[in-house]
Amino acid sequence: MSIQKFSPEGFELDIYAELANINYFLTTPLVPISETGIVNKQVPVKAHTRRRYVGDTTPSNVSGGERVFMYDPGRIDRSALPGQPFILVQGDEKRQFTFSGNVVDLHAFLISDVKEATKLYTTGAPYDIPKST
Repeated sequence: MSIQKFSPEGFELDIYAELANINYFLTTPLVPISETGIVNKQVPVKAHTRRRYVGDTTPSNVSGGERVFMYDPGRIDRSALPGQPFILVQGDEKRQFTFSGNVVDLHAFLISDVKEATKLYTTGAPYDIPKST
């Protein structure tokens, strides 16, 4: 399992979590961005000159062309998770995630989609989230 980026529709919010952990709390499973967004991109590279060493008096020419690379909008650095931490507690289950965005959007998303009564802990006050209907 690995931490992936999720962006719930209709909310200006990104959640970073393991797939099974975040979906444990939700009625509608989230789909990671990396499953829907990996694409190959192409960029043009201009012709330019290059020096072989500092002070080279006869630089060589490099022809232009296309550069192809893979772009994954859900890819993150594993050593430092972006955003702010939050904890969800539902009965005996307690799991920590991170998010970037506004706490109001996170709260609104959880109210609309949580399976059971849950407690949300952020850097501020804790919130009681009722079971969504």
